[in-house]
Amino acid sequence: MDMKAVIVTAGYGTRFLPVTKTIPKEMLPLVTRPAIDFIVEEIVASGITEILFITSRRKKALEDYFDRERELESVFEASGDAKKLAAIAPAKATCYFVRQSEMRGTGHALLLARAFVGSEPFIVAYPDDIHFGSPPLARQLIDVYESTGCSVLATLHDPPDLNRYGVVSLATDGLHVTGIVEKPAVGSEPSREASIGRFLYAPDFLDELAAQWQRHGTGEFFHTPAVLALARKGRVVHSRVRGERLDVGEPAGYLDAIIRYARGIPELARVLDAALERRTP
Repeated sequence: MDMKAVIVTAGYGTRFLPVTKTIPKEMLPLVTRPAIDFIVEEIVASGITEILFITSRRKKALEDYFDRERELESVFEASGDAKKLAAIAPAKATCYFVRQSEMRGTGHALLLARAFVGSEPFIVAYPDDIHFGSPPLARQLIDVYESTGCSVLATLHDPPDLNRYGVVSLATDGLHVTGIVEKPAVGSEPSREASIGRFLYAPDFLDELAAQWQRHGTGEFFHTPAVLALARKGRVVHSRVRGERLDVGEPAGYLDAIIRYARGIPELARVLDAALERRTP
């Protein structure tokens, strides 16, 4: 199935101030690769070759990063440096960019994608979540959509900080989502499944979102009410994440992600081990 993806990157990144005054949060690196690069890699590995980035005026660096760097290419080609050429090779996808001129919320941002996705299902990624594993996370959602025809929410099962998430309530089949409770009080959780920033929306989602926008007044407009409206019709399911998910949406999780990623690179793992040994009493 041909499918497109939308990555929502228009936010301010206030939890990472002051660095995000000038550097988009999505460009903060895990060692040498910006966080956003891992999300694009996941999407491409899932068989998707067209990606729309919803950005804002502070995010020009994203467009530059996913463009070709012809000057460096020429330098590395002349020197025969295949390793560096591979490091700067553009993503194997066509990347498009549209700006959200006003910060009107996630629902408003996704409506900007309507001309891009048309009447087809599409993946939505928020940049706080990085996934490692096989099959890639977007592919996991596609597989569930192909068997159900419903919108699909990626969920974590019983994360240690469950009450920081939107927690889904489930039908008796354990598959269909009937509701979402944002940051429920301890002991009131409707399930142990926490929704994260990866979705596959069926074609009826944008129709529902547009209808809700027509009724919306002032203030930010979010995507959740449209998801809940479809859930009441039995049109939303969840897919429990297989593989490792890293949260780079706040400084502590970002630091943890850097350490976990670096541990998978032998020369960097040695540096980490040596640093820990030096701190051992």
